[in-house]
Amino acid sequence: MGTADDAWPASLPVAQVRIARPTDRLDDVVRFYVDGLGLRELSRFENHAGYDGVMIGLPGSGYHLEFTTHVDGSPGTAPSNENLLVLYFEGAAAMDGVVARLGEMGVESVVPENPFWEANGGKAFPDPDGWIVMLVPQPVF
Repeated sequence: MGTADDAWPASLPVAQVRIARPTDRLDDVVRFYVDGLGLRELSRFENHAGYDGVMIGLPGSGYHLEFTTHVDGSPGTAPSNENLLVLYFEGAAAMDGVVARLGEMGVESVVPENPFWEANGGKAFPDPDGWIVMLVPQPVF
């Protein structure tokens, strides 16, 4: 349950946040985030001005990811190994199921560029485009 501290400030009354990026591997990316990480497909569209896309996230959440592909191509490689999506868990046991599921899919962890993550129990997994998803066993604040 949220508190007043969780509310958006009056100067920025945002109702929803979407992080969007292109990919040439839409099906593989969706499989990684849905089957691997366990997020849900929230919505999908096809042939909108040449774009297909999928919104992925948690039901009822005001935050979600959008992946799009364009008929003319959609380069999607990460600009650096420090472009991260960080998912924090309530303990290592909660994180271990996701780590195992990714392993069963053949996704291997990589050494994160910033040593902070490993020092705090984090595990880095590249998605099909090379963007890093960092799994961390506990929230930082």
